[in-house]
Amino acid sequence: MTVLAHEIMTPSVKAVPQSWTMDRLARFLTDNEITGSPVIDEGGEIVGIATLKDITEFRWSSSRAESAEANLTPEEEREAKRLRMMIFEEMGKVPVEVRDIMTPSLLCVDELTPVREIAKVMMKEHLHRIFVTQNKKITGIITTYDMLKLISDTALTQRCANGN
Repeated sequence: MTVLAHEIMTPSVKAVPQSWTMDRLARFLTDNEITGSPVIDEGGEIVGIATLKDITEFRWSSSRAESAEANLTPEEEREAKRLRMMIFEEMGKVPVEVRDIMTPSLLCVDELTPVREIAKVMMKEHLHRIFVTQNKKITGIITTYDMLKLISDTALTQRCANGN
């Protein structure tokens, strides 16, 4: 008998509004000891995913110099640095929102999807988490940790091995 998504998923998924600030998202993820969360719009529809990686990449790209600056004269470099500092100062006045850093696509599987298929998708797409849905509503999440729990459960591992 095949093992299905709903059998190994974590049923509680905490979504965040796209209007939250990046700092609030970081606190939320840290407080809940999770690395990512689906993002919802004002109507409660899922519009993407935001992760600690998104926060890190945003902060990294905001603080590093562009490689194009290597071809600038010393005077142009000073002007570029001055402009960049001016932009960052102004950006600091307006908080960065989740909608600005999230990944606007989200891979989901149905509750009845076989775990073997989910593993293939996660490996192919290099995902650490995939959301589980029923009637287009998120009902759970499967993470790499859930996959490891599956392997440690002898009965479930045997069912996976015997299933198609």
